[in-house]
Amino acid sequence: MAESGYKNPIDGTPTPNGSNRANKRSVATSDYILRFLAFAATLVAVIVMAVGKQTKTVPVTLLPNLPPINVEAHAKWQYMSAFVFFMVINIAACVYSALSLILAIGNRFGSKGLDLAVIILDLIMLSLLFAANGAAAAVGVLGYHGNTHTQWKKVCNVFDSYCRHAAASIILSLVAALMFVLLLALAASTLHKRCL
Repeated sequence: MAESGYKNPIDGTPTPNGSNRANKRSVATSDYILRFLAFAATLVAVIVMAVGKQTKTVPVTLLPNLPPINVEAHAKWQYMSAFVFFMVINIAACVYSALSLILAIGNRFGSKGLDLAVIILDLIMLSLLFAANGAAAAVGVLGYHGNTHTQWKKVCNVFDSYCRHAAASIILSLVAALMFVLLLALAASTLHKRCL
């Protein structure tokens, strides 16, 4: 094997040229896998939240002397602005993950400008996912526990199936955010190696 002139950053020994190519291939493969996993996690998170509708008949007491009136109540993600924000961001992250995967596969020759744009967009998408997950999780905690100070009652004891769907969707979205964290760590590692 021919020597490449590159040195191993750990011990300073020369690195064979084939090893450098294999490293680039493994980094590209990791990038493809992480982008696909982010796409799949956001897609499933959107589907789980979208199908998590529930209708229940709940008794409502208007006056203490009168018997309760049965009212049909619906739980849908469209009724909470935090869940609407969550869905919009997860749909955007899903579309972005698919497009960036296509761009990553098409950019095998390594356009530095495109690489930088994708890194910046990955960071923006990660920030938006964390914001959406935080908003949805806050509403979810209110649904599970209520708030005694403001007299908001918990609703997950009534809409248990809906709350399970919402919790699963938030967990899947957090998994997608973790994939973006790993993508950014991989990009930082690649940029660090280019600077050596």
